[in-house]
Amino acid sequence: MNRFRHSLAALAAVTACATAFTAEAQYGRSVYNFLDIPTSAHAFALGGTNVSVIDDDISLIDQNPALLGPEIDTQLGFSYMMHMQTANFASVRYGMAAGERGAWAAGIRYLNYGSITQTEPDGSVSGSFTPQDIVFEGTYSHDFTDRLRGGMNLKMIYSNYESYSAFAVAADIGVNYYDEERDMSLSLVFRNMGGQLKRFDKAYDRLPFDIQLGWMQALGASPFSLSITATNLVRWKMPYYDHKKDSEQIELKDGFVSNLFRHLVFGLQYSNEKFYMALGYNYKTRTDMSAYQRNFLSGFSLGLGLKVKSFAFGVAYSMPHKSASNLMLNLSTNLYELTH
Repeated sequence: MNRFRHSLAALAAVTACATAFTAEAQYGRSVYNFLDIPTSAHAFALGGTNVSVIDDDISLIDQNPALLGPEIDTQLGFSYMMHMQTANFASVRYGMAAGERGAWAAGIRYLNYGSITQTEPDGSVSGSFTPQDIVFEGTYSHDFTDRLRGGMNLKMIYSNYESYSAFAVAADIGVNYYDEERDMSLSLVFRNMGGQLKRFDKAYDRLPFDIQLGWMQALGASPFSLSITATNLVRWKMPYYDHKKDSEQIELKDGFVSNLFRHLVFGLQYSNEKFYMALGYNYKTRTDMSAYQRNFLSGFSLGLGLKVKSFAFGVAYSMPHKSASNLMLNLSTNLYELTH
């Protein structure tokens, strides 16, 4: 049992650095924080979480199932993320229209965290292991009106860490309101509702349930858009410990302004029908990394996307702290356009 706890601690450290978006890193054990890793380079570039961005990108549906629609008919999408040259996260999805107002999609996410050293309680090295997570997903969405769409995403989650394994089921429910004339998008998402069916050990591990609210608005007639996403709305207080630079002094931050901004993710993008360039800022990421030698770029992310004929490409990058960087790549294609 002690060996399992040490394995979980090692895995939590890798996951926290890989995402820097996790809600539970400082608030208790959760081995399911990987569910918050985005599969869309577009969402990654806009701060790591964005439930309201409008784009014909099937990878966005892990942010909000209501972003799936008939316009993504016969689209096949791939995503890959590399972290610190050891952890690898990949996904594949396929979507189809279901009538004039519906759509469905199916996909798989695979996460390999690389080789992790296994230690005993006395600190001695006893070997290594490669933790893995696999998520099987099915998504359905429906247009209630020309502006309002709802969607649901069902996830079956299998995890294997050393000699331990677990199985969980979760669901996401989201709605999106999009006013095309004003180019304004508003979304509400309930994420990771569910629980474990098979435990790692005696204790149940809870899923990172969250409620998220997102808004994205074009800035007048310009090609620029601003987005604000509110996360972790299941609680208000999100204190953190600030490590003073060039000092061992540690200060607990728990004020109103700090708590407010740790809930918010900001994004700015330039876009047209064929291209986007995005910049994001996540204050929670930056403050979480204060204990991990953060740098000037901590909390910032950037990326761009390009559409060429029936293909779409996306790339995003972030550097949470001095010794870690995240690179995400997306590729999608419309199979009908490709074959006709």
